Amino acid sequence: MLRTVAALTLSVVLVAPAPAGAAESSPRVPEQVGWGGAVSSVDPDASQIGIDVLRRGGNAVDAAVATAAALGVTDPFSAGIGGGGFFVHYDARTGRVSTLDGRETAPRSATDQLFVEDGKPLPFAEAMTSGKSVGVPGTPKTWQQALRRWGTLNLREAMAPAEALARRGFTVDQTFNSQIANNAARFADFTSTRDLYLPGGQPPAVGSTFRNPQLADTYRELARTELASLYGGAVGRDLVQAVRKPPVVPGSTRNVRAGDMQLSDLTRYQVERRDPTHTRYRSLDVYGMAAPSSGGTTVGEALNILESTDLSKVSDVEYLHRFIESTKLSFADRLRWVGDPAFSRVPTEGLLSQRFADSRACLIKPDAVLPAPQPAADPRNPRPCEATAGLVAQREDAERTTHLTTADRWGNVVAYTLTIEAEGGSGIVVPNRGFLLNNELTDFEFVAPTPGVPHPNLPGPGKRPRSSMAPTIVLDHGKPLLAVGSPGGSTIITTVTQILTARLDRKMSLLDAVAAPRASQRNAATTPAEAAFIAASTAAGLQAIGHRFSQNAEIGAATAVERAGDGRWRAVAEPTRRGGGAAHVVKVG
Repeated sequence: MLRTVAALTLSVVLVAPAPAGAAESSPRVPEQVGWGGAVSSVDPDASQIGIDVLRRGGNAVDAAVATAAALGVTDPFSAGIGGGGFFVHYDARTGRVSTLDGRETAPRSATDQLFVEDGKPLPFAEAMTSGKSVGVPGTPKTWQQALRRWGTLNLREAMAPAEALARRGFTVDQTFNSQIANNAARFADFTSTRDLYLPGGQPPAVGSTFRNPQLADTYRELARTELASLYGGAVGRDLVQAVRKPPVVPGSTRNVRAGDMQLSDLTRYQVERRDPTHTRYRSLDVYGMAAPSSGGTTVGEALNILESTDLSKVSDVEYLHRFIESTKLSFADRLRWVGDPAFSRVPTEGLLSQRFADSRACLIKPDAVLPAPQPAADPRNPRPCEATAGLVAQREDAERTTHLTTADRWGNVVAYTLTIEAEGGSGIVVPNRGFLLNNELTDFEFVAPTPGVPHPNLPGPGKRPRSSMAPTIVLDHGKPLLAVGSPGGSTIITTVTQILTARLDRKMSLLDAVAAPRASQRNAATTPAEAAFIAASTAAGLQAIGHRFSQNAEIGAATAVERAGDGRWRAVAEPTRRGGGAAHVVKVG
């Protein structure tokens, strides 16, 4: 059933005409197979820039940085130099998977009362659109560190194509237009954001050319100074000024709170090298991102919970039932245990142990649904079928971000998820610099979920908020099988888990697995799901067991690459979500 729905969806996309007036330099292609390497992202211009880097002899890391820099131009409401992310790399020469943590940090002045006023947590919308929400960005240093460790290009060379793209401009599509329209009210309240994204008071028209010369100049300056201008220099001073005195339009009635970032917060920022998470699944090695991301441990725990069931032999209903229940349980544990490892002891080994997963899996019944929210269990002392660590409710978070995957002729692979958090981040463009600031600090819990009980994800000085980003690389006997990731806030975890099980267990093609209708259970009484999922016949079977669904217009927008048996690469992007992505290989064949 899932394969049929995905195929029907894909066939519609392939024959749909382009919007009137649109003229993109590179097509939106959901799948390509061929030689020489692959790039998949949400944007055709960005993917083409990555492919051009590979064609000129660059490797997967060079292509990933160049693609990410281009996404900062064409997908600026999801990612950019004002944000952060997590970079997962497979080195074909050594066979090792390594990760870089470029997550934003809170200013040194931050306390656990960052989002509390008069004893009450701030409304999320007010916290988001403020200087208080802005974390010290880590994306530029992630690019620099990745290139220095594994790349062949320098920062100037890798950023140059994106700089040129920002100067010459690109064709506005419906997604770009809609993202501005969705945020027009708050964008209009900042002089710098209004001037850049609402010329004449309206979003740029679909089919028009959008240019960002200020961003091009900023890219050039960052590359020329090897980032010194941002992490302590002129760009950094402008960023701090925007945080401390947001450029609010005179007369605006919006209550925009100032942040307390200092230039010293930028000069102290460091990208952290972390060991990847690792779990064995169906004799494969699944690597992901460790804390402060919860992606690696939560995807890994869900897979371990499913390990004891042969998902290839059960019905569609039982497969989806077990998938939904596995993420319900793993989210209960995520919410209780994962935070910045510099501030609390994250039991990563326990969360990823098969013994712990088995103690959770025995709770799942084939003909009944576990009530939600489920209590967490203690991975340090697993007790079969018993939750002992208390109840923590899921807090909804933003569902934007972007993900890219790259591979090269030598077999190196990158899975890279980067973000500015909500669509449009904080809403604040740094004046004269052309980029949006993140609202990443709203990923912290505003107050402890259980009063008086310490929690690993409260704000703190220099602390990194917990993330759901889940860039994932799967190896088969030490060689890359596939890499995948997605945007979508906490739905990233369920999206990646669903794609992995659909591909590895249900033997769907990678494209069908990416396109399939999605559901996202995150330890709540109802499971958000896309309309096509709810309309499918399997939904009735799930509802008969006791599942309840609420409709979510769109869950995730994945990209992936896969190694074919003959050495070719298969690049896959979303066929419809976010307007469809762009998957390319160096040489089709």
